Amino acid sequence: MLVPILDKKTNVAKMLQEYPQTAEVLKKYRLGCIGCHGIKHETIERGAIAHGIDLNALLHDLNAAL
Repeated sequence: MLVPILDKKTNVAKMLQEYPQTAEVLKKYRLGCIGCHGIKHETIERGAIAHGIDLNALLHDLNAAL
């Protein structure tokens, strides 16, 4: 069973720093977070909402990449 490490309140910049492999998941969902200056203040939840992405699916894929 997958034990989630990342949740909806996880900061995107910190996630990318600690788990660089999650960048591929963001690319899969066409999230341009990697080059955005706002990621220092962005959570996974806020990014998903802003881009109309299913939060649960995104979290599943991000945690699966760890």
